[in-house]
Amino acid sequence: MEWWHAVVLGLVEGVTEYLPVSSTGHLILTSALLGLDTPDQRASLAAFEIVIQGGAILAVLGLYRERVAQMLRGLVGRDAVGRSLLVNLMVGFAPAAVLGPVLDHPIEEHLFHAVPVLAALFAGGLWMIWLGRRSPERGDALESLGWRAALAIGLFQCVAMWPGTSRSMMAIAGGVLLGLRARDAAEFSFLLGVPTLGAATGFKLVKNLLGSVQHGTPNLFQQLGVAPVLLGLAVATASAVVAVRWLVGFLQRHGLAPFGWYRVALTVALAALAWTGVVSLEG
Repeated sequence: MEWWHAVVLGLVEGVTEYLPVSSTGHLILTSALLGLDTPDQRASLAAFEIVIQGGAILAVLGLYRERVAQMLRGLVGRDAVGRSLLVNLMVGFAPAAVLGPVLDHPIEEHLFHAVPVLAALFAGGLWMIWLGRRSPERGDALESLGWRAALAIGLFQCVAMWPGTSRSMMAIAGGVLLGLRARDAAEFSFLLGVPTLGAATGFKLVKNLLGSVQHGTPNLFQQLGVAPVLLGLAVATASAVVAVRWLVGFLQRHGLAPFGWYRVALTVALAALAWTGVVSLEG
């Protein structure tokens, strides 16, 4: 992997991770367009695309440090609101913690390809256009969220294990359907991403390193290089900070529908280019 490949993929990850457009789907499509999705390095590339999500975690921890501090105070019994939010995040994270390791292999084997990603992008786009008819200012504040609603949002999030669906989309849309304002649903989605993405990043990294030892194959650092991985992580962190700040204001003014139209348009454009042979989306 060249250094500029890492910059491009890190930028794509950081910009799209918290936008409801699917970061994994965009990374898979970008890798295919760059010609990186070759059989010999597909496993390492898939691990790289998950590991650089650590940059998105760092971005949220920095931007929402006051919320994080509030939850830490709640952990020691000094902030009731912080304790409630922390419990809700753990409840929301539980479904992904259970289903993620179970479904990881079949998902990676059958769905980490351009066609399933395009299908998920299109279907999710239509759903967001429908959901976008709701006023972004209608709904409740994050503090009103109960554990049952948090669990439901966690179940919504699990649908995004299909690449191209978007974890952010499912969590935000689930929150809006369950009565939160768009910006509060987005904040819960950002915070829920910390344990979810953290677990996915750690699991994928350990799986890649252990698989390398067991099968005598190069791990992602040996195959792609240490510097590109670190560079991709740094670029993802910086770009995620910008994307999160922008998204909150945009959702408050415009809601979810514009992202739905973007997903539909991207699907149609890429499908047309692939059909006419202008680009190849399969490695």
